[in-house]
Amino acid sequence: MITNNQTSVEVEGKEILVKRVFYASRDLIWKAWTQPEHLKNWWGPKGFSITTSEFEMKPGGIWRFIMKGPDGVEYPNKITFKEIVKPERLVYTSADDIEGDPGQFQTIVTFVEEDNNTLLIQRLIFPSAEIREQVVKEFGAIEGASQTLDRLEAQLEAMR
Repeated sequence: MITNNQTSVEVEGKEILVKRVFYASRDLIWKAWTQPEHLKNWWGPKGFSITTSEFEMKPGGIWRFIMKGPDGVEYPNKITFKEIVKPERLVYTSADDIEGDPGQFQTIVTFVEEDNNTLLIQRLIFPSAEIREQVVKEFGAIEGASQTLDRLEAQLEAMR
């Protein structure tokens, strides 16, 4: 297990498991996680920005966005929502916005309410341990997850 600030990350087999407690209500975190006007302020690691071109929050709905890195490189992304249980759970598939992306993976996000705090559990499930390892090494997924949740924390402060 790797602990970075308040974020813990476990890597095993074809999965990455990310956990963090937020000192915010589950409803507030749900709002930040499911509304484009909030997502644009925190989604992605430090220095990244996103521009959403499509967002339909329903099972089978699509979220298309461009993630732009601090170096100016643009990464087209497509998220397909599979399951939405407000304010408890989201299940979606993430991929590059290209047909048949071999690196696509499933994410299960669970929001657990604990005495006005929320435990966020994010399970990323890749097609294989090799693809998971590539994402960790080439894209810095562990540090990226921690930075992204740091940015979510700042967004929650701004929303209060």
